[in-house]
Amino acid sequence: MSKGLFITFEGTEGCGKSTQIKLLAEQLKAIGHRVRLLREPGGTPIGEEIRHTLKHSQNNRAMTAEAELLLMNASRAQLVREIIRPALAADEIVLCDRFYDSTVAYQGYGRELDLAKVRSVIEFAVGETKPNLTFFLHVSQEMSEQRQRERQTSLPLELQRDRFEEADRKFFERVAHGYGVIAASEPQRVKFINGAQPMDVVCAEIWKTVQPRLPKVGRW
Repeated sequence: MSKGLFITFEGTEGCGKSTQIKLLAEQLKAIGHRVRLLREPGGTPIGEEIRHTLKHSQNNRAMTAEAELLLMNASRAQLVREIIRPALAADEIVLCDRFYDSTVAYQGYGRELDLAKVRSVIEFAVGETKPNLTFFLHVSQEMSEQRQRERQTSLPLELQRDRFEEADRKFFERVAHGYGVIAASEPQRVKFINGAQPMDVVCAEIWKTVQPRLPKVGRW
């Protein structure tokens, strides 16, 4: 039986998930686990090209919500088959910065696409490959916007434009609502974390949840 573990991190812009996923990876490696750190969209050569098209390209301004949904899941389908499934089969711990909950929240609730169709496309992309555990880091819309502004100043010029961050406040309110619905519907998998807490407090809370689920390391 595979000892691999699949953990995803979710939340709106500026929630701190990218920082926390790196901290968790360091903690896991320090005690001997083999860790695969991934991001969505992206994670493969094909996926990274799709990521640029979705987020940073100057030619994506006319992209429709339907095209966005399909591109997201094209990247995801490649990541699942090229990286995630082989890593789990090799008993690695896979940590992914966003996965299909993002699509439900952003394309389903945010873009207001038909949720049944969104879930059907996701199912085709991932099949049986689903997270064992998901952390939903929540911050207020005001904090999200503040952190986005602070982050922009540190990014290289070619990454400063992000098509998703150009959406209005109503869009992000719908996204946050979508995440809340997901967390409430799957409490065994999705763990709500207050992302406004100090970084070390969030890190400790995540570790407290992860530690009991870890496979044993070494010979047993």
